[in-house]
Amino acid sequence: MARSRATKSEGCCGSFVSYFTSAKFLMYLGHSLSTWGDRMWHFAVSLFLVELYGNSLLLTAVYGLVVAGSVLLLGAIIGDWVDKNPRLKVAQTSLVVQNVSVIICGIILMVVFLYKTELLSMYQGWLLTLCYILVITIANIANLASTATAITIQRDWIVVVAGEDRSKLADMNATVRRIDQLTNILAPLAVGQIMTFGSPVLGCGFIAGWNLVSMCIEYLLLWNVYQKTPALAFKSCKKDEQELKQLNIKVVDANSNNNEKPAEDVQLMGEKSVATAETSKKSMCSEKITEPFRTFRDGWVAYYNQSVFWAGMGLAFLYMTVLGFDCITTGYAYTQGLSGSVLSILMGASAISGIMGTVAFTWFRKKCGLIRTGFISGVAQVSSLVLCVVSVFMPGSPLDLTVSPFQDIGTRFLEVEPLPTLSPDGVSQEVLTTSLQNLLNNSSLTTDEPGVSMPLTSVSLLFAGVIAARIGLWSFDLTVTQLLQENVIESERGIINGVQNSMNYLLDLMHFIMVILGPNPEAFGLLVLISVSFVAMGHMMFFRFAYKNLGMQLFSCSSSDLKTVASNAQHEDSAV
Repeated sequence: MARSRATKSEGCCGSFVSYFTSAKFLMYLGHSLSTWGDRMWHFAVSLFLVELYGNSLLLTAVYGLVVAGSVLLLGAIIGDWVDKNPRLKVAQTSLVVQNVSVIICGIILMVVFLYKTELLSMYQGWLLTLCYILVITIANIANLASTATAITIQRDWIVVVAGEDRSKLADMNATVRRIDQLTNILAPLAVGQIMTFGSPVLGCGFIAGWNLVSMCIEYLLLWNVYQKTPALAFKSCKKDEQELKQLNIKVVDANSNNNEKPAEDVQLMGEKSVATAETSKKSMCSEKITEPFRTFRDGWVAYYNQSVFWAGMGLAFLYMTVLGFDCITTGYAYTQGLSGSVLSILMGASAISGIMGTVAFTWFRKKCGLIRTGFISGVAQVSSLVLCVVSVFMPGSPLDLTVSPFQDIGTRFLEVEPLPTLSPDGVSQEVLTTSLQNLLNNSSLTTDEPGVSMPLTSVSLLFAGVIAARIGLWSFDLTVTQLLQENVIESERGIINGVQNSMNYLLDLMHFIMVILGPNPEAFGLLVLISVSFVAMGHMMFFRFAYKNLGMQLFSCSSSDLKTVASNAQHEDSAV
């Protein structure tokens, strides 16, 4: 009896140890360290730039625009680089570049904070301006490397580690999103406390030190995951067109009767070979110059030709919204009388709602299949956002159609007003727009009269809808992520996911422009209606994809949609 108990305890300990040494857990640990560092940096860099530029958001605006534009233009090229190089090399290179860039930025910012007065007096302030340019440039490089890391680990490595087990892949995707949700709250809170009770210099030093230690640990974790998963060493690559062309060579028959003028033939062949070599050199130079443009074009064409194109487009359209916990929504909430403590509670509720979305994703995927899970998530999100639409017309709403949202637009653009930063994560971070300042300064709803309170019906319904919609949002995000993982061939995962990131940023920038054009509180109701419309259009695109693959079976949970997708893909390939 005692021996059996000992055997059971040893078995439990063995399974416990094996889990914590498995490739899956090591990936979770590495992702936690990486995400924690990313969240701290993206939160702190905006505050650092505001502090340096005299409490102005100009530098933050420039940084956000550079980051957004770089990912938008270079997303396909980064993805193509991920596809064409070995997995371990890509992961290690992007990891080192990302962390070293943040460390260098931290050191430069520490020097600027300590010697800002001296730098301002040297060379009429040009040296300080140079430091600002260096910080923004290097920080942008760090963000691009972070994009490459996310594509490599979350879109490729995780698929290989999961193997053929789609349930395991779904569980890993959901766990990664839960880690994102938790670090999204805890990491900014931690670095914020350090900067509040310490100093900006201490905050810079802490972030630089964290990235140095984290880089070493993540490097070792990546190596261990690579060693524990032999399949990562094998990567299918696309045949290079130049290699295929080289195989198409005409072979001269040695036994032919072409012996009349051998010397002249040899001379002519030599002259032709020299001319061919010069032509090939020129063509190679031109190809190298135009290669990034061709990669950009080919990436977008390949993305359009994917079987999951409409699903990816549906996800991108969800970025065209003001219905997230960004500075626009919080600024609007301040004009409606909500305090900072209440907003912090609402943000916590939003994070819990997002985690519930990851749990709902795994449950619905097992019960109804992947595609139906996306359809159900879309219905849940749109249904929740109906509360936001109703809030626009409830007591306390500042909607006033007699006030043009485009009034004084020329004045606003002539005045140099700064913008907050854009988050690489898109939906629920700081936003590039001047509307926070305009919402707070131009609000006609705030009142200084004692005892006068504004109706909270409208803003309560608004945030109830936003928080409830997070369940469907994150479940839908996980659905599209796994669809891309499962249906994009291995040799194109990088470039397709790079283009997907570019599409997300494109719609995000359109949402910034929309808010900049109508920043006054009276126009916020219109922004809500436009946002809900774009979310609905995104889910209509996904419905087109789902109905094409499942037909009327979409409305029942009787068969596996994964087999249907596979059979449809094989049918399309055979038809081609």
